[in-house]
Amino acid sequence: MKQWMLLFWIVIFLPGSSYGEDFLGAPVIPQGTPTQKTDDRLEMKTSLSHDEVISFYREALKDFHDIKFREWKDATYIEDDGKMPWHSITVSKGGENVTEITIVKDNWSWIIGTLVLRYIGVFAVLMVLLIGMSVSGKIISSSVARMEAKKTG
Repeated sequence: MKQWMLLFWIVIFLPGSSYGEDFLGAPVIPQGTPTQKTDDRLEMKTSLSHDEVISFYREALKDFHDIKFREWKDATYIEDDGKMPWHSITVSKGGENVTEITIVKDNWSWIIGTLVLRYIGVFAVLMVLLIGMSVSGKIISSSVARMEAKKTG
């Protein structure tokens, strides 16, 4: 009985991340107002500044090693390169006292698109190497043939 009471008091009085809201495992800023919510995407607005929102996400995601923060001209892009169900969090910069936050679910079209681009990139590099080696082979062969002609002639 005492153990249940202790557990009850710990849950009630100790603040924790269990009270925080999330979307697909990504933390959602409590001061945000959702503008669009689907199974794959959450868009919200908040009156907090861009820097306050970014510091919230830096603190909330500090224990994850596969998270990358990318600073763009008009937004900050937070990307998960790990196994999280969400793919990215985009936090807009500037605006009229409104910061927009977009959380997007990881999807197969992005994954397959990345793999296709890498596949095409590998063959493009191999083609450039093949062309370069062919041209250098022709140059070397012709210069060796000219040197042989000078020796014999």
